[in-house]
Amino acid sequence: EVIMQAYMSVIAITGALAAGAVSPGPSFIYVARNAISLSRQHGFATALGMGSGACIFALVALLGLQAVFTAVPVAFWLLKIVGGAYLVYLASKILRHARQPLQQLNSERAANMTLSRAYLFGLLTQLSNPKTAIVFAGVFSALLPQEIPSYFYAAIPFAAFCVDAGWYFIVAFVLSSEAPRKAYLRFKAVFDSTAGCVMGLLGLKLIFSSK
Repeated sequence: EVIMQAYMSVIAITGALAAGAVSPGPSFIYVARNAISLSRQHGFATALGMGSGACIFALVALLGLQAVFTAVPVAFWLLKIVGGAYLVYLASKILRHARQPLQQLNSERAANMTLSRAYLFGLLTQLSNPKTAIVFAGVFSALLPQEIPSYFYAAIPFAAFCVDAGWYFIVAFVLSSEAPRKAYLRFKAVFDSTAGCVMGLLGLKLIFSSK
């Protein structure tokens, strides 16, 4: 019975994380833009970064993230400031190149955005959102069994990685196909301006929100 309850906890946590992963946010915007404007491979690399960030959040949450934020409120405040500033930085980059022709932009970005850099920026984008950390901590507080089996410290982070990386792999695969790329080429300035504004507002909200 104890083993069955543990398995049910893993399934419930995985389901809750999947529901959170598919909700639109900065991560979705960044994966989508890399997949459409650069290549499917860049989208996949960014997706792996997102999955790695989720894996880190899961492990930290298992180790008591909520307790840290409760005991040291300034830690959450600092995480919000740094995360918000990073999102504003990404937004400024997107807006700065919004009206630049895709061919010229690609030649510049391709020279700078290797697959490893796409992975790194995906990881940083995921880790820049403190609300993701709070979601993980809240889900785990509600759904973890009272006595956490030792294998949870490997199984839950692995599940979190698979959920986020899997979802963003799908996003990258779909949006890097021909039809979305044609639409992006046609309305690049609109798409990039919208994406930059949304990401910038999310960053500013993190910085200035009281909670």
